[in-house]
This record gives sequence, structure tokens and C-alpha cells, in this order.
Amino acid sequence: MESSKTLEILKQAILLEKRGKAFYLNAVENSKDPDVKRVFQIMADEEDDHVRFLALQFKSYQEDGKFDPKVALNNDGVTVADEVLSRNIKDKISAASFEAAAIASAIDMENRAIAAYSERAKNAENEDERKFYHWLAEWERGHHKILFQLDEELKEKIWNDNNFWPF
Repeated sequence: MESSKTLEILKQAILLEKRGKAFYLNAVENSKDPDVKRVFQIMADEEDDHVRFLALQFKSYQEDGKFDPKVALNNDGVTVADEVLSRNIKDKISAASFEAAAIASAIDMENRAIAAYSERAKNAENEDERKFYHWLAEWERGHHKILFQLDEELKEKIWNDNNFWPF
């Protein structure tokens, strides 16, 4: 029974990541600035890496009843933090723009992923599975932290640009 539950959780995780990729690709299509498009494309590519990673783990679990510790995520050296938190990007996104709304929505999406992976890690009966889901939750927490920081800076920018400070 545990095997069937684990495979179902992996299917849900794959679907969650595919939805994330679709969301970020939509943001790429609707963003006007090339640098902002690149940020959303990097996020979409990372979600795609997650799908491949989860699919390989699904296959391993389906065939052997365990996760493959040798399967790792790709990292081409370009980090989301490097792109998202650059001053150039922050200056190109208006706090009231489509891109800012997409960032706020992405924060919610990352929160759901963190909750799903953390819950599965907490309830896992197998130590390898627990570590696997804990690692995924931490990966998503990294995305959340970056997006949250950017969102906070955008809010501060609009606050300052519109002189909302009480005197």
C-alpha cells in the first residue's frame, strides 16, 4: 500500500511542477522586457528540471521500490538568485505590473509546493523517501525566499515612488 501511495504522491508532484512550468512560460510570453522574460524562463527551466528529476525517481521507485540516490538535478551554473535579485531586474519591474502580479502568484505556488513536500517528508515511513521530499521542500524554499525578497523590494519601491510615507 505504501508503494502505491508513494507513486501517487510522485505523480502529484510531477503535475505540480508541470503546472509551475506552464505558469512561468505564460509569464515569459506576457512580459515585455527581455531581462524579465529571462528570469521567468530560468524559473520555467528549473521546474522542467524538477519534472525530469521526479520522473526518474518515479521510474526508480516503480521498478525497485526505492529512490535512486544517484539521480541529481542539473545545474548549469545560472542561479535564480543571480538573475532575479539583480538591480537591473528590480528596476525593470513595476510593483503594479503584470510581472509583479506573476511574482506574487509564484510565491503562492511555491508555498503549495513547500507544504506538499514537507507534509510528505513528515509522513514518510522510509528514510530515503523522507530525505528526498525534505530536499525538494528545501529547493522550493529557496525559490520562495528569492521571490519573496523581490516582492518585498517591489512593494518598498512603489511605496517610495508614490510618497506613501506618513509625515
